Amino acid sequence: MIQPRPSAIAILAASAIAAASFTSCKEQADNKLVILHTNDTHSQIEPGRDGLGGVMRRKAVIDSVRAAEKNVMVVDAGDAVQGTLYFYLYGGAVEQEVMNILGVDTRILGNHEFDNGIDSLASVLKLSQAEKLASNYKLDNTPLKGMFKPYSIKEFGGKRIGFIGLNLDPDGIISKGNYDGLEFAPIIASANLLAEKLKTDDKVDAVIALTHIGYNPSPLVGDSALAANSRNIDIIIGGHSHDTIDPATAKGATRSRMTNLDGKEVLVVQAGKAGRKLGKIEINLDSLGLGGRPKYELINIDSRYDGYNDPALSSAIGKYSAGADSLMHLWVGSTDKKLDADNMELLNFFSDYIYDRGKELIGKVDLAIANKGGLRDGLPQGKFSKGHIINMVPFRNYITVIDVKGSDLRGVFDVMAKTDGNGVSHNVEAVYDTIGGRTEYHATSVLIDGKPIDDSKTYRVATIDYLANGGDYMKGLARGAKVAVSQNAVFDDLLYYFTEGKGKDMPLKGSPENRWSILKH
Repeated sequence: MIQPRPSAIAILAASAIAAASFTSCKEQADNKLVILHTNDTHSQIEPGRDGLGGVMRRKAVIDSVRAAEKNVMVVDAGDAVQGTLYFYLYGGAVEQEVMNILGVDTRILGNHEFDNGIDSLASVLKLSQAEKLASNYKLDNTPLKGMFKPYSIKEFGGKRIGFIGLNLDPDGIISKGNYDGLEFAPIIASANLLAEKLKTDDKVDAVIALTHIGYNPSPLVGDSALAANSRNIDIIIGGHSHDTIDPATAKGATRSRMTNLDGKEVLVVQAGKAGRKLGKIEINLDSLGLGGRPKYELINIDSRYDGYNDPALSSAIGKYSAGADSLMHLWVGSTDKKLDADNMELLNFFSDYIYDRGKELIGKVDLAIANKGGLRDGLPQGKFSKGHIINMVPFRNYITVIDVKGSDLRGVFDVMAKTDGNGVSHNVEAVYDTIGGRTEYHATSVLIDGKPIDDSKTYRVATIDYLANGGDYMKGLARGAKVAVSQNAVFDDLLYYFTEGKGKDMPLKGSPENRWSILKH
């Protein structure tokens, strides 16, 4: 819970710290535009267990920049919701109120905005005061009709800046039934068409694309492919893949500066996830069209700003934090050591749990598959609570058992190989390799109980309904036949396991081995 800190000395000290990082020359304010950007905050209202992030700290930075600069915009590239107890308990209302107080000017959708369905999304977005853009989603036949613009034009210092919003194809990533009526248009074609209109017809001096498509989701279109295959787009502010593109590093500097079809430089940025960083772009308006390079940096949102308190934000969070805090103190189990979300032990435990739960539902299961993205947070060493479990698996998914042809299952393993593997049960060993020397992978060997996949055999697979319906592009699973579904969401099944089931009074342990290996040449 974020506690109000009414000490005037503490507030002034924090303001001084923040302002010291963002000094500017007032004489130059008219010809400079500062864009502060976020993406994939995922309901991280308070600092995370790593000590980073938190919306009060972010407010300290935003307020300092606004105090120092004349032209400031705050933009968000999607997935503001889903991932903590705040979304689990309040369905997105908290995030809208917080974004209003932060002063977000323009925002786009992420895929997780649809997690509670498009009707719920329309309801919570009525609370949002930000301008909303959707350039390649047609929303006229959805409850979102009239809420989004295809583009917008802002004027700063006599210069016109066009903004567009680009989103990923919902098929394969957003659950079926959660986006009914939405029509998707191809990303690159939509971007080029609209950017040309803005520069040719509307005479804008620059085009900025807010995107939620990922940086390089090969073989899909991401920000890197958009930059390379576009014209007239000057800056891409992205989200979805949680990339931290830090220009202070050699790799980040290379990834942030790309060349478009006309040989012109495009700035491509993304600020990681969970509000740990805030992106800051400085545009010299006088240099637009003359080859000037925007300045770009990532600001760590950390304890330097802990003295700052915004009364409105503190009051807003206080309305909701008690409910979240109560769940964080309902102890349900323990671990011998800290397990992060990307820890192989935790993923293996989760996969094996799905395998065992599948057997409880139907009696026989050949293997289990879990997606790494289904684990959103880890567990602390020692006791963990109901809140920790919900934060770990926050999605309202249901363990599902399906019968799948071996040929379809083989294709699913190829899909999983593209992300260096996903979670599989203890009786599976997979080997993957590059295709033609590219950075794209496929499964070269998959053993289930020591035997290779038989294309003609039918396998009984335990997984979650999101994957069983073809989510994360595992369309081969969607061709299977459902034979059993748990009546409880995954987090409720896990809570029962730790409080009443086989896991009661046992510390959580998983196998540490990586069940996927890359072929060595």
